[in-house]
Amino acid sequence: MILRPTGIAGVAEVLGEPVTDTRGRFVRSWCAEEFGAAGLDFRPYQISISENRARHTLRGLHFQVAPAEERKLIRCLRGAVFDVAVDLRPDSPTYRRWVGVELTAERHNALFIPHGCAHGFLSLTGDAWLEYMIDAPYVPDAARGLRWNDPAFGITWPAAPAVISDRDRDWPDHG
Repeated sequence: MILRPTGIAGVAEVLGEPVTDTRGRFVRSWCAEEFGAAGLDFRPYQISISENRARHTLRGLHFQVAPAEERKLIRCLRGAVFDVAVDLRPDSPTYRRWVGVELTAERHNALFIPHGCAHGFLSLTGDAWLEYMIDAPYVPDAARGLRWNDPAFGITWPAAPAVISDRDRDWPDHG
């Protein structure tokens, strides 16, 4: 497993290193020791799967406020997505910046998102599945969001969403 830093402190792309033999492939998707050695404090509490039928389905950008903040490790199990993290930590040198990584089932890569960052994605293929490893329970009253095209963040998405929930489409500007 390789943990590659991104342009936002604490956000890392996690690259699987498949071991292949006649049976197929084996890829380690998370290791407490390696995350700890990289300075990433993460212990999964729950694991969820997001199934997205249509190409260009957009989910997010979501986060939870204190004291219910979440760290997430997002991996694409089927298809491909453009996965985005937005830094919402006012004391961070990368405050309001975003990073996007293409996650694919074939590459076995993932994106680690720390406290204080919003997360969202756009499916690049139909039938895209994502696995979410999350370190805290979901708390509905702490759930917040950013609109995908809020000019305060200037995210460059690879395409406009074809499918998006009313809630995600209607988040207010954060200008």
